[in-house]
Amino acid sequence: LMNAAVAQGVEPAQIAQHCDSVSLCFSKGLGAPCGAVLAGHRELVGEAWRLRKLLGGGVRQAGVLAAAARLGLQRAAETLRGDHDNARRFAEGTSGPRGCWGIHALGSPLCSVSLAAVETNIVMVNVQGAWPSPAELCDRLRAVSEEEVAETGRAVSVLLLPWAARTVRAVWHRNISARDTELARRKLEFVARKCQE
Repeated sequence: LMNAAVAQGVEPAQIAQHCDSVSLCFSKGLGAPCGAVLAGHRELVGEAWRLRKLLGGGVRQAGVLAAAARLGLQRAAETLRGDHDNARRFAEGTSGPRGCWGIHALGSPLCSVSLAAVETNIVMVNVQGAWPSPAELCDRLRAVSEEEVAETGRAVSVLLLPWAARTVRAVWHRNISARDTELARRKLEFVARKCQE
């Protein structure tokens, strides 16, 4: 909900007005250690509360967690916008002192990205050709070889998720910087080149 609201430049309530209920997680993008809320009609929330208690759920001294959630909400636009910008740079490419980088600018026959689909902190990378599969590509991005260190001078491990038969999912969060994003893109470029060789 918060990623969608920031990406569209609207208040979360504008999106939630079309829903009977809304669940919001304070961890992940908002950066709180844990916590979530459920909003909806009184009967729905009452039944959810009853089921939660029935299943043994409950948190004592939740004020500290609530404070972290509140801080995450207060900084949501700034934090999530940075995640969206990094995802866009990874997908699209950007010009800088070191040239142009990004999957789209890379022009590799191994992978591509639909720029129109990059709206928030998620980039779906299309893996083209018979080899490697998304799982194999993710394994190669995670592994660090001596050859990589010798050629690039860096040991970079990138964790992406094989999402579908020909798709890999990349997600940004508050702990991934613009520099991390550039290193991930360079690792993808290195792996793509090695797969083509």
